[in-house]
Amino acid sequence: MPWILAAEASGAMPVAEPLATAVFLATVGILLAVSVLFSRATERFSLPVALLFLVIGMLAGSEGIGGIAFENYGFAFRLGTAALVFILFDGGLNTSLSAVREVIRPAGVLATAGVIGTAAVTGLAAHLLGFDWPAALLLGAIVSSTDAAAVFAVLRGSGVNLKRRVGSTLEVESGVNDPMAVILSMSLAHGLTQPGSLSVWSLAIDVIVQMVVGGVLGYLIGAAARWLIARVRLPASGFYPVLTIAVALLAFALPTLASGSGFLAVYIVALMLGNAPLPYRAGLARVHDALAWLSQVAMFLMFGILSFPSRLIDVAVTGLALGLILAFIARPVVVALCLLPFRFPRREVSYIGWVGLRGAVPIILATFPVLINAPGAKRIFDVVFFIVVLNAFLPGATVPWITRRLGLEARVAPKPPAVLEIESLQPLGGELMSFYIDEALAVAGVPLADLPFPQGASVLLIEHGRELIAPRGDTVLQPGDHVYVFAEEHARGVVHLLFGSELE
Repeated sequence: MPWILAAEASGAMPVAEPLATAVFLATVGILLAVSVLFSRATERFSLPVALLFLVIGMLAGSEGIGGIAFENYGFAFRLGTAALVFILFDGGLNTSLSAVREVIRPAGVLATAGVIGTAAVTGLAAHLLGFDWPAALLLGAIVSSTDAAAVFAVLRGSGVNLKRRVGSTLEVESGVNDPMAVILSMSLAHGLTQPGSLSVWSLAIDVIVQMVVGGVLGYLIGAAARWLIARVRLPASGFYPVLTIAVALLAFALPTLASGSGFLAVYIVALMLGNAPLPYRAGLARVHDALAWLSQVAMFLMFGILSFPSRLIDVAVTGLALGLILAFIARPVVVALCLLPFRFPRREVSYIGWVGLRGAVPIILATFPVLINAPGAKRIFDVVFFIVVLNAFLPGATVPWITRRLGLEARVAPKPPAVLEIESLQPLGGELMSFYIDEALAVAGVPLADLPFPQGASVLLIEHGRELIAPRGDTVLQPGDHVYVFAEEHARGVVHLLFGSELE
């Protein structure tokens, strides 16, 4: 390649370039492609798909068949943090305020007192297994938060739909419990490097300050972002997701620089934007959904490469014991106590206590003690990694079975084979709604001309199996059809009376 030699002679680039870059990009591309193509394999065994990404990363690592030498905890922490920002932002965009209002009290208690309780019980168990108190409490704090994305990924893969209140509680809890786990873990890690510098009071004050600052700045940034996105007119639709990505990054960075919880701020900002009229909403949702999945795949692959299977064997007994205690004692007992004032049925309490799966957050947090050279940090990282992997099997593999066993599976309408969307730069005076025609609905078997449609409402498209039907007055709605209706705001109530609940 003469152009490489010429560049080398002129000093423009190292001799290995661009070959080194090509090898790096090829490696990343192969790992991503293999992870995605094999993701369906997890559906057969009802396992979180993240476990597959971890395993592929471990196989590609320095002790696997790939032989990739990687032990850069600083890079892993930064990439993991950025990935978590995009995952939380996507979760907030897809969470309705009505769901938050419905479960905010129990979910809030689980995300605060529940995290502290789980950390305390797990920390006590770690101390009994040989860790000194500072390291034991740090380990408990690191594994104290849950990941609803792991739960819903398993449920979707098995075709199970969870009842609304239980699903919303798990979703909102996981969206707002990461900040508490982060605050506890960071504070306890610093206390591990400076013995005697941390007290209960200083930790409590730190928690309150970070929550308040993160919450207030999150609300202000969310309000400013809503105002800006509603009024700015960008030259191309592709600029809008760039703008919302910038908002997500600033939502984490600014509160963090102000000693607040950046993760809490990110979730609040996304929640505010997700429940506001946004231009190109469907396109924005697709971009952030894809970005969240890319973040998950890349993050778990990287953490798999970062791990050392030989070190996991050394902590297997401790990790197994703590993983079982977390699954069977710490999480269920603390959840039962936290939900006691809210009169949840026993089966729902049992379910929420059992399916609190761990995701990437514990592994991200476990890299922080290593970065600050805390004593015993690598052993803590290995134990946390082992617990996350074990948690994917137990309770991870039992999620679909336990959902059906406890009668918490929701009956939902099948999704349409095609999706009709309206992309608009300007807020519209109405909304496109989709409905499933159940045989129990009064409109089933009735021609459109005979339905009492209000002014400002009209059927735009009917999906009958694989057939798309342009609606006419004599078109008869059949059970099993999917119907798209455009309705102005004043007509939505009557449309809902005719067709029932919208498809999500």
